[in-house]
Amino acid sequence: MTASRRHFIRNTALAAASFMIVPRHVIGRGFTAPSDMFGLGFIGTGKQARGLLSQFKKQPVRILAGSDVDATKLNLFKTLAEKAYAEASGKAPASGFKSLPDYRDMLADPSIDGVVIATPDHWHAYQAIRAAEAKKHIYLEKPLTRTISEGRALVKAVKKNRIVLQTGSMQRSWKNFRSACELVRNGYIGQVREVLVHVGDPAIPCNLGEETKPSHLNWEGWVGPAAYHPFHSELSPPVEKDIFPNWRKYREYAGGILSDWGAHMFDIAQWGLGMDHTGPVQLIPPKNPAAVRGLEMVYANGVVMKHFDLGRGFGVRFKGDKGTIDIARNYFDSNPANLASATIQPGETKLYASDDHYADWLNACKNNTEPICPAEVGHRSNSLSALANIAYQLNRPLTWDPKREVFKNDKEADKLLLPNYRQGWKL
Repeated sequence: MTASRRHFIRNTALAAASFMIVPRHVIGRGFTAPSDMFGLGFIGTGKQARGLLSQFKKQPVRILAGSDVDATKLNLFKTLAEKAYAEASGKAPASGFKSLPDYRDMLADPSIDGVVIATPDHWHAYQAIRAAEAKKHIYLEKPLTRTISEGRALVKAVKKNRIVLQTGSMQRSWKNFRSACELVRNGYIGQVREVLVHVGDPAIPCNLGEETKPSHLNWEGWVGPAAYHPFHSELSPPVEKDIFPNWRKYREYAGGILSDWGAHMFDIAQWGLGMDHTGPVQLIPPKNPAAVRGLEMVYANGVVMKHFDLGRGFGVRFKGDKGTIDIARNYFDSNPANLASATIQPGETKLYASDDHYADWLNACKNNTEPICPAEVGHRSNSLSALANIAYQLNRPLTWDPKREVFKNDKEADKLLLPNYRQGWKL
């Protein structure tokens, strides 16, 4: 009986082992091996995170955890994540999704390979640097950080810890934006003289009152390192409203809609100009101190980038000595009209092509390569918004050194490059 039992156990073990190494093509094209699944966690589970969930559920990932200081948003996200798994696998909703009030518990979890950070802007640098130190790959919502010094610190942390960061400026992965930039790069509009960028208003100081804080929200955790302001639902609306919160407008927490959309449109302007690793050298604000448009940013080669209302929705206009190209999410046209439909020829400059911003990040994580919008690029694009906010706030011409990332002989302006963390917090 002992010999028979051993024989049975041995044959069972061999059978199990042989099953585990069946080639994937035998199982079927739709199968994804567990070893190929990317363990993903979300830091911040509000409206933007729910939109990102709809994208990442299409990818070969397991969404294992979420973290939020608002319990109602976290509970909703958990439900949606489990439903997404059930739809993808054909199984009952997965159990074991980890709801974590403290994001640091997620960073300590070895099953998490990467994190999606979709918190308010004032948290971006702090959480992303901690994630990099924990060796987690990062998909970081735009704008990359609230201040320029935070951005540079994050770039260094990403490089030091050898992780992959993708900035959530997903327009770089949209064909029309890439096509427009390729036309500009290849001289189809001649020499570029000016770029007009239509985005929203600069940030303003938070002027909200105080409201009764709901019991499901950890307000101290929401404020985190930023300057303290009492709870107001404009900053953190209830999940039932399903709106983008207005913290984006306020200087203490973000860079205004100028920064919110500048991370998209200044990014495309820099890409088209080939300025991904530098920036302007002069900033000239409008003469009217109350103006929220009209700032000019001048590059070393003489090109002027202007914060300007195009009158047709947020977008970018490249102006050359042979024509213009207008590009936005809802339009792509040119003058002369045939330029926008021109085809880039063999031998001409072609830009990094990615048809899926989220798959591009995951592929970069797998292959240890740079994605289409890595930390340095995201930082440089975001720097334009941060510089613009400083120029509007101080309302005087500024000289910028894009290599050293400091202003020339202007200590007051240099102070605005730093985050104003409240007592007890440091980067």
